[in-house]
Amino acid sequence: MNIRLLTYIILIALGFSSATGASLRFSGLSDEVIRLDTDKSTGLEGIYVAYSLNGLSAIYTPDNQNAPIKWYSYDYRGGAYAVAIGNGSVYDSFSSGGGYIVEEGDKRLYFWLVDYSASPMTAGNLTVSGADCTSVELSFSGSAPAIGYYSITGRYLEIDRQIALRYYTLTPGEQYFSQKEICSTMASVTTTFSIQPPLCATRFTLSGDRFLTAWGKKIDCTSDIFSPIAVEGITSAEQLTRDTPNEQTSTEATLGGSAPSTVTFSASVSDAAVFTEWQIAEDADFENIRLRERALDFEHTFADTGSFYVRFVCANAYGSCEWTSDTYTVSTGESRLRCPNAFSPGASEGINDEWKVSYRSLIRFECHIFNSLGVKMAELRDPSQGWDGKYKGTLVKPGVYYYVIKATGADGKQYNLSGDINIVGTRSR
Repeated sequence: MNIRLLTYIILIALGFSSATGASLRFSGLSDEVIRLDTDKSTGLEGIYVAYSLNGLSAIYTPDNQNAPIKWYSYDYRGGAYAVAIGNGSVYDSFSSGGGYIVEEGDKRLYFWLVDYSASPMTAGNLTVSGADCTSVELSFSGSAPAIGYYSITGRYLEIDRQIALRYYTLTPGEQYFSQKEICSTMASVTTTFSIQPPLCATRFTLSGDRFLTAWGKKIDCTSDIFSPIAVEGITSAEQLTRDTPNEQTSTEATLGGSAPSTVTFSASVSDAAVFTEWQIAEDADFENIRLRERALDFEHTFADTGSFYVRFVCANAYGSCEWTSDTYTVSTGESRLRCPNAFSPGASEGINDEWKVSYRSLIRFECHIFNSLGVKMAELRDPSQGWDGKYKGTLVKPGVYYYVIKATGADGKQYNLSGDINIVGTRSR
């Protein structure tokens, strides 16, 4: 169990100092004694980490120079089970790490002393001992065991050795992956441990620990190059929009609407992905796949009405790891065709000055407009087109005109319409 270590201080023959003048310091070692602040709930003034205890002395300077000073030690049971071990301002008979108490009259100072040499981090081989789609197992032949201590009430806690593990992976952006160095820290290292699988080739480096680093003795252990097997992808879908105000489209931010709907699908994959495939199905479970596309980017036009389901799948060369995107739903509505019966060309620009049908999901359209004598005034081949009320560049006279329409909807519906168009309020120009 980790505690919050508030401050990391390197001391040379120096330790605790109170506002009233009392202080605890250490001497006798060539390597600095490192002090760690602890949570107040532990009851400890601090934790002191010494490279070894050989030759180590603790010196306590009291507030009251005439007060007797006594030393006690305690173990996992807590301060209530402390035993007396010495007297005077100097104590130099440390045989092991553990809990210690300095008593000055009716005042007590509690601290924990760590003998680093009893549980050091040692160098060793760092190897990949296993890998699958969700994790990579690393094996370390060296050692960096947990360093624990006990509060004055006998509660066990663990010191964070801050052992760093560094490696590279790929992180997804909006469209592409980018390489990123991962640096995580561990309080201790067991023989084997697992991490998230990297998405690119990388080496793993174990460095530390914080104490060896402070003493200028940091250990670095680096593995051979690891080739990734896990895969991941990034996908997007963008629909081609049409500037056709008379086309009935969905107001929702979804794919589809009025057929034909053209959508561009794009994907980017991590390094281990070899197999890639876009799939379009008529059912959400993809039991009936109507189209498979191996390209990462492709464009597809949905000319039929209904709901269609699109997803992207990628896998590594062995087929052992696979990644599937979220499903895109493309819904195209049933066809519709409505014809206005009046407009006013030339009367007020931009206001009802063009005759256009209102439609949705039409894949074929043909419209002929005649006057009362049967003379063709205009011919439209696309439902987005309109008649501006002109014949050979000149506005026609107000009156009744006629349209004949043949159209086919994306749903197969056939339209054979005819009717009149009333031109009112024109102004010659």
